Amino acid sequence: MAAGSVNKHLQSNQGENNSDITTLSTLKSEQALHLSHRKLLLHGSCTERDISISQSSDSSSSGIPEYIVEIVNTCVCGCAPSNIHLHCGWFASARIVNPRVFKRVSFDDCLVRAGKPLKTSQVIRFTYSNSFMYPLSFKSANFC
Repeated sequence: MAAGSVNKHLQSNQGENNSDITTLSTLKSEQALHLSHRKLLLHGSCTERDISISQSSDSSSSGIPEYIVEIVNTCVCGCAPSNIHLHCGWFASARIVNPRVFKRVSFDDCLVRAGKPLKTSQVIRFTYSNSFMYPLSFKSANFC
């Protein structure tokens, strides 16, 4: 309710003392319900939308093109998703990628951080070399 409509509603009930109390308690209940709903939205569980995956080409490299990948947990509820898997096709790199950071375990299945949790706002960053950029997207994870 807008502030103006609340004032109008309260003014229309000024003649009846009991209805003023009822109206105020009803408004407080509605506000409490709204606040608890907002709390649920803010403190809800993390989902795949909270795992941000981005990559860009590194223009400073010569020879085989290099690509920089960043994976970030953007969930604000303190949850640390683990066992994060990405769709990655036949991911391969001419430059060695630390397998504890990113590893293809099978076709179209790459594991992030060897399955360890990705804390809130933590950034995983690595560079790979290939003649083309692999499309990387979320596949699965264990969420709290």
